[in-house]
Amino acid sequence: MIRKHKSFSRPKKAYEKSRIAEENKLVERFGLKNKREIWKAKAKIAYYRDRAKALAKASKEEQEVLFGKLRGLGLNVKATSDVLALQVEDILNRRLPTILFKQNKAQTVRQARQMVTHRKVFINGAVINKPGYLVPVNEEQAITVTLTFTKPAQKMEDSA
Repeated sequence: MIRKHKSFSRPKKAYEKSRIAEENKLVERFGLKNKREIWKAKAKIAYYRDRAKALAKASKEEQEVLFGKLRGLGLNVKATSDVLALQVEDILNRRLPTILFKQNKAQTVRQARQMVTHRKVFINGAVINKPGYLVPVNEEQAITVTLTFTKPAQKMEDSA
């Protein structure tokens, strides 16, 4: 069995007033469940930065593979310096609830998150029920939302 490791690391200082205030603003703005989601986004940014640093002296073709992947996610990246300048907000803007809110398919980001977790959001006909899903640019127009609710099945009456 393959053991999954945590995809984030906690902050070094647990009670740092300025960091907590900044994270509270992000939680409110992006409708996040908890601060762990911010830490996961920071870990993704750190991963992309590390990859860009490792590829800094590599060939242009190898660098272009990373840049192409990031552009596919909707991040504006043309050079290594752009990757190093990425912010947490850049990743949080690509999450599914934020995209739904920006497309006016939900009135608030929290409502968009609820629609995702309640399995009302489809991308190319497939249900996406993970709010942390990063929406690629080519899937952005394929997002559909169903707000139809099915009624519970009525009992069949025996006519015999």
